[in-house]
Amino acid sequence: MTTVIYINLPVADLNRSVAFFTALGFSFESQFTSDEAACLIIDADHIYVMLLTPEFFARFTRKPVADAATSSEVILALSADSRQDVDALTEKALSHGGSVSNAPEDQGYMYSRSFQDPDGHLWEVLYMDEVAMAEAMAQERESSSDVD
Repeated sequence: MTTVIYINLPVADLNRSVAFFTALGFSFESQFTSDEAACLIIDADHIYVMLLTPEFFARFTRKPVADAATSSEVILALSADSRQDVDALTEKALSHGGSVSNAPEDQGYMYSRSFQDPDGHLWEVLYMDEVAMAEAMAQERESSSDVD
């Protein structure tokens, strides 16, 4: 079974959001883009973020639409191929209207930075060295078994 993920986010100004993500190097699926929505491509085969006007977003829920500038409804995490790619995408976001969300985190095997898009949605960009992570986890298991 193939799974495609569509994440829906309300945005105050659709054109501003499209310009922001285009400046970061993302593209949009024109088939699912209109005056009310834009389909941001994260992974062309599986993952899309639907940027929706608040009125259009509200059609899909009976709950109040959260204001991402004042509350957190989701954190979107994107993987990167290297620490340099984490820095490059985050710096690009900050230079095109994004703002810092949290301080960078460096756990040795995992490095991440985060930003808020112009609507305040939280985005995290992370690089994980899987070999170093496996080694760290093995050492942790070894240390905890020595304590028992």
